[in-house]
Amino acid sequence: MSALLQRRHLLLLAAAPLAGCGFELRREPEFLFRSLALSGFKAGSPLAADLKRQLSRTALLLVEDANRAELVLEALRDVRERSVVVSTSAGQVREWQLRVNFDYLLRTPSGELLLPRTELRMTREMNYTESTALAKEQEEAQLYRAMQSDAVAQIMRRLSAVRLPA
Repeated sequence: MSALLQRRHLLLLAAAPLAGCGFELRREPEFLFRSLALSGFKAGSPLAADLKRQLSRTALLLVEDANRAELVLEALRDVRERSVVVSTSAGQVREWQLRVNFDYLLRTPSGELLLPRTELRMTREMNYTESTALAKEQEEAQLYRAMQSDAVAQIMRRLSAVRLPA
């Protein structure tokens, strides 16, 4: 048996247990409504941009006018914060805590609440030294992007679970 044929055979044997275990690749969520409006976001909000990007990958229609959408996702709070956790006796920062706070609700254009005020809180801690300030800036941006992606994934899952009123 050739080496290539042996590798294919081993690959098939390794994949066989996955066939019956229920493993399935993650798919884009399916929504029970056709249109959504985003409101209350600050201009240039990175969370809103990421949410729009994720929603554009679905069959859902994003509508600018909240009165023309089936549902409205209203941002009540969209804040990034940074605070000192550890500092030296000389006042030099050694550790930061990064936070993303996002509060939102989901309603119909007429004002009927489908999802009351929901608070998402993401926190990461980051060591810091002045000698690596540039690298730490990049790390901070990367941590904020990761928290933002987590928040968007949670919002998408919650949106896919929403049932329209009868």
